[in-house]
Amino acid sequence: MTLILLITILLLGGVLAAIAARWSERLPRWVSLAAIVVDLVLGARIWVARASTATKTWIDEVDFNWVPSFGIHFHLALDGLSLLMLILTFFLGIIAVLTSWTEIREKVGFFHFNLMWVLAGIAGVFLAVDLFLFYFAWELMLVPMYFLIVIWGHERRVYAGVKFFLFTQCSGLLMLIAILALYFIHHKATGVYTFEYSDLLGTPLGSSAELFIMLGFFVAFAVKLPVVPLHTWLPDAHTEAPTAGSVILAGLLLKTGAYGLMRFVIPLFPRAAHEFTPVALALAVIGIVYGAVMAFSQTDLKRLVAYTSVSHLGFVLLGIFSWNPLALQGAIMTMICHGLSTGALFVLVGGLQERIHTRDLERMGGLWTVAPRLSASALFFALASLGLPGMGDFIGEFLVLLGSYKVSIALTVVASLGILASTFYALRMMQRAFLGPNTHSWRLADLTPREGLMMGAMIVGLLWLGLYPQPVLNTFAPAIDNLQREAQMPTAALRR
Repeated sequence: MTLILLITILLLGGVLAAIAARWSERLPRWVSLAAIVVDLVLGARIWVARASTATKTWIDEVDFNWVPSFGIHFHLALDGLSLLMLILTFFLGIIAVLTSWTEIREKVGFFHFNLMWVLAGIAGVFLAVDLFLFYFAWELMLVPMYFLIVIWGHERRVYAGVKFFLFTQCSGLLMLIAILALYFIHHKATGVYTFEYSDLLGTPLGSSAELFIMLGFFVAFAVKLPVVPLHTWLPDAHTEAPTAGSVILAGLLLKTGAYGLMRFVIPLFPRAAHEFTPVALALAVIGIVYGAVMAFSQTDLKRLVAYTSVSHLGFVLLGIFSWNPLALQGAIMTMICHGLSTGALFVLVGGLQERIHTRDLERMGGLWTVAPRLSASALFFALASLGLPGMGDFIGEFLVLLGSYKVSIALTVVASLGILASTFYALRMMQRAFLGPNTHSWRLADLTPREGLMMGAMIVGLLWLGLYPQPVLNTFAPAIDNLQREAQMPTAALRR
């Protein structure tokens, strides 16, 4: 029952945090932190004990009937891919609690309730293999995230929160329609009502039906990823969200879209995915270049970091629809490393805004002389974001380009220009914000021990993934093999 425990601890931790606020504003923070640390320890224990020796499809699973008359199961399952996503969830959950330690001063209990419940929803997405349960967890993420933005966000928080809600809710409804269509078509073909992922694999579908159902799933996941032109909610949500909300958005919520593409879209609809591959690859490359160009043009530091996510996650989409081992390894590594590097940049931007009360690059400059540790940390994560060798982001994007080269040389060349463009926006950010003369006479505190601990942990993580990624690659390798086998997607079919 470990998998149920991982979600239950987060749900109960949120309730206890809300109750604890009656006695102290500090207590909800400690309750939330303790709950996530327990989950991280449990996840690490599973990784050490079982992941490297797993020979079955699932490392661990729990399955029992929930609503038998409708074929709904409470089915949670864990493989190497979902295990790594869970560990990333718990790690960034700890970062989110720590970064909000002094930033959030109003309704502290309710804040941590929402934070814990959005983490529980994300964990449910990574574990659910019954499509009804998956949709339930998918929607569970939405409402707490909406509250985090509209209650504790910045000036235009209501606009950003409503825009986030509308985009994700409408696309989620498309996925629900697609799930129900697959459910009824499967019943017509087999006489069995089921939402079970393993049962729905290989469901006989006509070409048109498969394409339209696949698009219902794809749009929902593309909005979350996000894929251009469905990305417009992201810069606003990131800019207006509190720092913890931005960390969760960039590090975790966006990864649920990529996870859904890998876990459900291509395995369930391999023929339609083959046909759609040229479009998906083109969208990926457009997102890589567009996100980098838009990041370079921003004067709001937080908005700049937000657009880097559009660019970096274009590599994830490129790797997924290249659908070969190298590209998939790169996509997963990019998902993990992007969560660390971009999450750290949002923490730094949040800390900077808390100190100087602005995100405008035109009002910054010369901060290195007054906050050298903060500035040096920003330089490290800027270099990680542009894909400097020796850091995890380089490994992910390099593997994606190697894999996509086998599919389309032209698109790979254009995608590589996105890496070149990332150099420009990273250097521009450092030059405008941290280098040069301190013309505005800023005086601010450097990194606190709490902030230094967060930065240190993410620096170590990115260096480990960049210098010795093999344990992580070994962990999700069986999951990649299983997904490719389920999709039955020959590489030759992807070549154009």
